[in-house]
Amino acid sequence: MRVLISIDDTDDAFSKGTGEIAEMIAAELVSAELATVGRVTRHQLLIHPDIDYTSHNSSMCFVAEIAEDSLSQVIASCAGKLAAESVEAADPGLAVVPVDRLVDPGRLMAFGLEAKERVIAKDEAYALAEALGVHLSEHGGTGIGVIGALAGAGLKLTGNDGRFKGKFRLSADEQGATEVAHIKLQGVDAVRTLDGDELNDDERVLVGDECKLILRDGIAVLMVKPSDGASAAAWTVVDRMALRSF
Repeated sequence: MRVLISIDDTDDAFSKGTGEIAEMIAAELVSAELATVGRVTRHQLLIHPDIDYTSHNSSMCFVAEIAEDSLSQVIASCAGKLAAESVEAADPGLAVVPVDRLVDPGRLMAFGLEAKERVIAKDEAYALAEALGVHLSEHGGTGIGVIGALAGAGLKLTGNDGRFKGKFRLSADEQGATEVAHIKLQGVDAVRTLDGDELNDDERVLVGDECKLILRDGIAVLMVKPSDGASAAAWTVVDRMALRSF
């Protein structure tokens, strides 16, 4: 069974970040042989003076494949790790979404998209979770993180929102360039331009020291733009600042 595990509001300015805690939760599930997991993605939510957040108001989510009869055990593991790793000043929330059991996934995706545009109340999140059969729980403070946790799951479910956590270092030649086919062997599913065109395997890309991947069409995508013409490749990776809107 495929589930989405999403968390929000776990940290303060001096503690480990929510993305790191999401990776710890995922690692514990794997260690306990409760799940196989995918990579963590970061989902940007609304920045607004009426919303409490540490720095960027983003939630973290990952996909897990679990046994049909282990959902309650998975939820308990996630909740325990979330509570243990979140700082006292935080307001952490947890959402666990059994994707294959969702009657109306469109409602969850719409909720995620709305959380990027308007201030949402906690009771709205709980009402939707109950209607859809989604686990939603708070684990400290005001528990306001349940809103972001549920929204992050909805955005992940769209397959077209968010950036993968971490900086990816791709191997290349001495000029810092390599072919798309080689990039795809290193954990990247597709290489695309900002216009959405997909590069052929034999095209060359200047990858630099580190890259960020975005979630598009449910896969990990490396975004590129034309190089300056004097480079070792026709394309160069889009820098992380240009990806802030993703």
